[in-house]
Amino acid sequence: MDKDNDIRTGRHVVFMMHVHLVFVTKYRRGVFTKEILDGLRPIFASVCIDFEAELIEFDGEDDHVHLLVNYPPKVAVSKLVNSLKGISSLMIRKKKYPSIQKKLWGGALWSPSYFAGS
Repeated sequence: MDKDNDIRTGRHVVFMMHVHLVFVTKYRRGVFTKEILDGLRPIFASVCIDFEAELIEFDGEDDHVHLLVNYPPKVAVSKLVNSLKGISSLMIRKKKYPSIQKKLWGGALWSPSYFAGS
């Protein structure tokens, strides 16, 4: 295993920090299709770039998604999660997918809770 690929450096820091995130849909409704999951990946990757983080892995099922993110120590996981969930919800709801419109109402895509493991 080559650990040098994951080690990142900053001006005064050398780090290798990963967080495994799980987001669940509101009411645990099964709304995600392959098309929606394929649309979520670039959204999450874009948000990660804004935080100088990197989306390493992404996968999901009909009612939840898993992300593995490599992030710098200056980023608070809670702020990263807030942006990931907020922007993805906004962008996905703008596309008006029928499976989401049918099963979720109001402005929420995600449950307010999440799992984060490091």
